[in-house]
Amino acid sequence: MMAEKRTLDVALGTTGVDERGLPVTVPLGFEVPDAGAVEEAPEVGGEHMLLNMGPQHPATHGVLRLVVELDGEVVIRVIPHVGYLHSGFEKLGEYRHYNQIVPLTDRMDYLAPMANNVCLAMAAEKLMGIAITERCKVLRVIACEISRIISHLVWLGTTGIDIGAITPFLWMFQEREKFYNLQEAWTGARLTTSLTRVGGLMADIPDGFEDGLRATCRSLLGVMAEVDRVLTRNGVWVGRTQGIGVLTAEEATNMSMSGAMLRASGVDYDVRKDRPYLDYETYDFEVPIGEHGDVYDRYLVRFEEVLQSVRILDQALDRLPDGPINVADHRVILPPKHAAMTDMESMIHHFKQVMEGVPAPVGEAYFSLESPKGELGYYFVSDGTAKPVRWRVRPPAFINLSALSKMAQGHLLSDLIAINASVDIVMGEVDR
Repeated sequence: MMAEKRTLDVALGTTGVDERGLPVTVPLGFEVPDAGAVEEAPEVGGEHMLLNMGPQHPATHGVLRLVVELDGEVVIRVIPHVGYLHSGFEKLGEYRHYNQIVPLTDRMDYLAPMANNVCLAMAAEKLMGIAITERCKVLRVIACEISRIISHLVWLGTTGIDIGAITPFLWMFQEREKFYNLQEAWTGARLTTSLTRVGGLMADIPDGFEDGLRATCRSLLGVMAEVDRVLTRNGVWVGRTQGIGVLTAEEATNMSMSGAMLRASGVDYDVRKDRPYLDYETYDFEVPIGEHGDVYDRYLVRFEEVLQSVRILDQALDRLPDGPINVADHRVILPPKHAAMTDMESMIHHFKQVMEGVPAPVGEAYFSLESPKGELGYYFVSDGTAKPVRWRVRPPAFINLSALSKMAQGHLLSDLIAINASVDIVMGEVDR
């Protein structure tokens, strides 16, 4: 049997007509609306919501906690909470010889460890008045530019994942592996390189490194052209990045931004050009500058920086001179192992360096370079011993993170993911 059809019988009520002329039954106690009247929608009140994003969230790029104040889906304020990875590197450095600090720098920006190693060595050398060899200069340039490429490839791949583009991530990490193989062949490690020593390097490049680097750079240029074809004019990518997280040139300058964060806002500042080191003023390369200061411009700046780094690497390989990689002073650089085992003076130098370290004169020194994240600076204060009294770091990722709330204000929660990715933070450097 079919179920009996039921109707709601409004026993008590009045009948009216709606704006379309259709009959409507209104229960008693309510007025029949005028067909021509336009009823205004009631104003719905509400409170802002606090959303906890992280510290275990893939889009925060590390153990970063963001407390987000939302009005619906619109971001009102973002409060970054840091410290979940804090290791006290700066304080640890005050209890170590200058060369023993090098492994600590690996753990800060662990996506560009060789650049951190170079900055540490050059800060100590500035404090001690040490001039490195010509071959060491060029090899350090190669180390810094490889680090820049590796860091930007990771950034581009993971930012693509955040926004929804998976294929470029696979391409970028495939190319990064090739650079990691070269880095491992040179330093013996893929992540914690500890490449530099005060006065030189821990090792020279191995046989076949130059040819391998040239081939890897050629391969990278082909992949970057494919990424450009897939992403740069892609409607979804453009829609998710253009006009999002804008920082004006004045705002970026006032907030002490550096690196791609600053240059994307139209400020032409690069430590390699404005305060040259390692003879960067003799290399032919361009500094990409943005115009709008949004997520899209930061993508374009970092994309172009990869191409310019390949350009610098080609020049460095062409000019790489023969000669020693370390200064000829065994009070600073350890003598060769065979000399330490056969020559008394070499053995004494080896013993004193290992046990006492390399003393620095009383004074202070600050050195900064253009790391992939921005201006990285190391500051030493010496009391004349082999350990610094104070070691302080200017971490570009930590400073750039301070602009997150300003950039995210007024955007949707989904845009916050892209904005946070565009800062290119690494939590080892933020918490240090």
